[in-house]
Amino acid sequence: MIRNTFLAFAAIVAQVAFCTDVFINWDIGYVSVNRDGNNTRRAIGVNGEQPIPPVEATKGDTVYLTVRNSLDVSTSLHAHGLFQNGTNYMDGPAMITQCGIPPGQTFTYVYNLQQSGTYWIHGHDHHQNSDGLRTSFIIKDDYEPPYEYDRDFTLTFEDWFREEFADREAQTLDPNGSFPPPHGYGFGLINGINGNFSEPLYFAPGKRYRIRLSNIGALNSFKFRLPGHCMHVIEVDGVYTEPLKVDAIDIAPAQRYSVLVAAHNTD
Repeated sequence: MIRNTFLAFAAIVAQVAFCTDVFINWDIGYVSVNRDGNNTRRAIGVNGEQPIPPVEATKGDTVYLTVRNSLDVSTSLHAHGLFQNGTNYMDGPAMITQCGIPPGQTFTYVYNLQQSGTYWIHGHDHHQNSDGLRTSFIIKDDYEPPYEYDRDFTLTFEDWFREEFADREAQTLDPNGSFPPPHGYGFGLINGINGNFSEPLYFAPGKRYRIRLSNIGALNSFKFRLPGHCMHVIEVDGVYTEPLKVDAIDIAPAQRYSVLVAAHNTD
């Protein structure tokens, strides 16, 4: 009986030992950027950076994300896809589950990570997501994942417009203006830059890769395919699935997928 109790205690300790407190500080403010390679405009960044670096942690961790608002309006953050069971006050939608963080003030989001998978964090006040307040949030498994692969890639997809959201909103709602408004479609960004200039994925012959696909944009859908390769969907919005063979994936705003791809046995 004592031996069984000790083994059970050891198993609990082994599980708890890997949990970590992750501390992140974000100073949210305005930056001037040229993300599409054509237009320089004001956007919203973090710690003077745009695009915003991704957030990574492991299931079981507790993330403390401290936000200082250096904007001239209120702000808030939403960790998209986290269930927030019993912690809806950390969910982020301004004037729904919290008041917006006033200019010059600080607030700490505490995320107790009970899920793994592909998520994202974005602004949830004054449509700040559309102006760049968004990034991927990858939560690694705390155990061996159900699928084997040699490397893990993350690709984020965004729509990006010449104008700030407030200008586009005024054009869209103008009863005397044309519809659709003249801003038209945005540029497509991959991992924060114009997709025409993004870095290629390099596969080693015979290796197996997990590619996480996240549409962190506001309006437009994206289609993803790898010519000459088949993909198997293994995760949808943070939930592992039975493998589904596909040639391409349509990704609507806020959707996330993981696919497995086997590289050909040739260079």
